[in-house]
Amino acid sequence: MIFIRFYDDPLAQASYLIGCSESGSAVVIDPNRMIAQYVDAAQARGLTITAVTETHIHADFVSGSRELAQHTGAALHLSACGPPEWQYEFGHEPNVRLLHHGDAIAVGRVELRAIHTPGHTPEHLSFMVTDGAAASEPMGIVTGDFVFVGDVGRPDLLEKAANVGGSAAAGAGQLWASLRWFKTLPDHLQVWPGHGAGSACGKGLSAMPQSTVGYERRFNWALGVEDEAEFVRQVLEGQPEPPRYFRHMKRVNRQGPRILGGLALPARLPDHRLGELLGSRAVVLDPRPAADFAAGHFAGTLNIPFNKSFPTYAGSLLPYDRDFYLLVDPGHPERLEQIVRSLAMIGLDTIAGYFVTTGHPAGPPEPERTSQMTIAALAARAPDVVVLDVRGRAEWDAGHILGAIHIPLSELPDRVAELPPERPIAVHCQGGGRSAIAASLLLARGFPSVANVTGGFGQWTAAGLPVQGGDESSH
Repeated sequence: MIFIRFYDDPLAQASYLIGCSESGSAVVIDPNRMIAQYVDAAQARGLTITAVTETHIHADFVSGSRELAQHTGAALHLSACGPPEWQYEFGHEPNVRLLHHGDAIAVGRVELRAIHTPGHTPEHLSFMVTDGAAASEPMGIVTGDFVFVGDVGRPDLLEKAANVGGSAAAGAGQLWASLRWFKTLPDHLQVWPGHGAGSACGKGLSAMPQSTVGYERRFNWALGVEDEAEFVRQVLEGQPEPPRYFRHMKRVNRQGPRILGGLALPARLPDHRLGELLGSRAVVLDPRPAADFAAGHFAGTLNIPFNKSFPTYAGSLLPYDRDFYLLVDPGHPERLEQIVRSLAMIGLDTIAGYFVTTGHPAGPPEPERTSQMTIAALAARAPDVVVLDVRGRAEWDAGHILGAIHIPLSELPDRVAELPPERPIAVHCQGGGRSAIAASLLLARGFPSVANVTGGFGQWTAAGLPVQGGDESSH
C-alpha cells in the first residue's frame, strides 16, 4: 500500500492519497482546491487516481473533490448519510457514487470502508483502511473532523456558522455516540485526522500528524469523559468563534464548488487606477507586515498581513460578493501567486487586478500612518477615547478592560455602525496582531482617529492594570 499525507499549513488541513502498487490505482481523501499536488504525486509513483472522496461537507476550505474527479475521470464518492437538508446538491452527477454506512471503496487490493460517524456534521464519514495485500483487518482509520490527535471535532459549527438552531447540542449528542463506537476499536489502529494544531474545527488539536486508537483512548480528553451530559457541556464550552467565511464555505461545498481549471493570476493594472479605486471606496488589500503598513500606506487600503493567519482574516474581512484588488511589493513578486493561491483555497476568486507598489506613497500627499498607543497611554486615556476590544468571546469572558466595547474582529465589517465616528478609537486585542488589522479596516471605512494599542491585553494584565470580569454585556 502506498500512503501519502498532504498538509496545508495555513489551513492546518490534511488530505491523503492511498494507492495500491499492484493495480496502479489510488484514492484521494479530502483534497483541497490545489489538485496538481495529488496528480503529480500519483504520476510520480506510477498510480492512476480512480477514486476521490471526502469525509464531510467542509466549512474551512473549498473542497477540491469535484474538480479532481473531473480532471482525472475518477469516480467521486460522497456521503449519503445524515438528513436530507445536508445532502450534497450535486450528488446526482453521473460520476458520483453515494456512500452509505458500511459501503466500501476499492483501489486494487486496498479497501476503504465508510463508517457513519456523525457529530461534527450529520453526514460525516470515517474510512477504515485495509491493506488486502498484507492483512485481512484494518490497519488505520481516516477520521476527518471526527477524532483529532488530542481533541474531537466541534459539533457547533452548523449552529454558529450556518445558523441551524439547536444543532450544536444535537451534534454533541451524536458525537458522544460516535465516540462510544470509536472506543471499541483495537488499540493498534492508526488514526489519520483531517486537521492539526491551528484549525478552527476544534479547540485543542495537537500538532502531531497521526496517532493510534489506544493512545487517544488514554490521552484524548473527550474519550476520558464517562458521562454524556458532562461531555456535551465540555465539548461545547469555550469553542472559539468560527471564522466568518465558514458560512460561505459550507454553502459552496454543499452546492458544488465551481471548477477552477488551474490557478489564474489577475492582471496587473496601471498605477493611475489605484487612486480612482481608493476614491470610490473599492477594497484594496495591502498584505505587508503590520509594522510596515503602520509606517506608511495608501489611505483607504486594508492591511491583512500575509502570514499563517492570513486565510482566517482574509475570509472574514474580504468580500465574496464583489471585486477587490491587491497591492504587490516589487521586492517580493512571488507573493502574487502565493496570495492568489491562499485566497482561492477559501473561495475568494473575485480579484479584479493588482498593482505593483511598495505601499509607501511617494511625494504629496503624505503617506497615511497608523497611530500606535502604548498600554500606559491607554490607561491614562482621555474620557472621550473609545476602547474597542476585537478579541474572541472566550477571551472577553475571561477578563476585559472596564468600559471597553467588544466586537470580535470577524464581526467588525458588519458592526462598524456601532462605533461613534466622531470620537477617537483605541483598538486592542491580546497581543496587537488582530487590532492592527482592525485599525486598518476602520481607517479604510473613514474613521478619522484610530490608534492600535501595541502589546494588547496581554501587556495590560502583565502590568497589573485593572480587569473587569466577563459577566456583563459585550456591547
